Amino acid sequence: MSFIPGNRTDPEPTEVQVVRSSPVLIQGVLLCPHCAGRKGADLVGRCGSGSDPCVCLLLQLVAQGQFRILKVPLGFIKVLQWFFAIFAFSTCGSYSGMFKMAVECKNRTESNLAIQVEFEYPFRLHQVYFDAPTCKDRATDRIFLVGDYSSSAEFFVTIGVFAFLYSTAALSIYVFFYDKYKENNKGPLIDLGVTAAFAFMWLVSSAAWAKGLSDVKTATDPDEVITLIDACEKEENSCREVHDPVMSGLNTSVAFGFINLVLWAGNLWFVFKETGIIAPFMRAPPPEGKPAPDAYAQQGAYEQDPYASNQGGYQPEFNQQGYNQEAEYGQGYGQQGAPTSFSNQM
Repeated sequence: MSFIPGNRTDPEPTEVQVVRSSPVLIQGVLLCPHCAGRKGADLVGRCGSGSDPCVCLLLQLVAQGQFRILKVPLGFIKVLQWFFAIFAFSTCGSYSGMFKMAVECKNRTESNLAIQVEFEYPFRLHQVYFDAPTCKDRATDRIFLVGDYSSSAEFFVTIGVFAFLYSTAALSIYVFFYDKYKENNKGPLIDLGVTAAFAFMWLVSSAAWAKGLSDVKTATDPDEVITLIDACEKEENSCREVHDPVMSGLNTSVAFGFINLVLWAGNLWFVFKETGIIAPFMRAPPPEGKPAPDAYAQQGAYEQDPYASNQGGYQPEFNQQGYNQEAEYGQGYGQQGAPTSFSNQM
């Protein structure tokens, strides 16, 4: 059996294929191996094709993103605004409730003990109706609820949706285009104006929806709805509520609205600091350290002369004092009658 080198084809090792399919880091940018040498239009045109699948643009975008901004108050509060905006408009816009009543006529065969009334966002209650027995000849009356509270509810949900969209756009700019955001100080100024506008809108919409929710609770209270039924005005008939509507979701939406107000109003300070307007007023005072060289030299010269004079005058004074003491001591010894010479003693 002969061996022909030209006809032998060995498959590539699996390890090489794994290495080739892993991303590579080139000049600080993460790229997939198929697009490592491509730039510009060639990169956009070749990436994502069926024959050459890769996510080069996404990898580059993630690698160049400044995710540290999410750790500072400016970015972290924006993330909270994004989440709480979703909670606000979702809890209100997705609400649907119901309540039940019972009308018991004198003639039990004409009674209806399970009247169910359903309502939902946007709370156009004047379009919600139910059939109640008249307790006469098995007839029924169609009764509509009272009130239209769609304006406050829709306004609240609209502010929540737009706040969510703006938070998404702002976070994208913070992470991927922060240098452009700080350029010419236009980005922070626009951000400051929009943030102030949303803070005011959250105040108005939350207050309006809180009042609207109070009216919705009153209009859907079974005890209030029973007063609309003519058969319940007669003493021989009995009407009662069976099930109250659950309003916890709507109460939560109002709470989320005021939380958004606090977040957007509190974020004004951090956005305002990005504008640099307050920078000239926040200059640090000059350090109180060593004095200037000239002043230090003058002060040293001023303090050196008295010290030198005191030191120079101290030694002669000591000698003079000691000399005088010796003189006084000798003088006192002579005054006591001590012999001054040997001849006088004799």
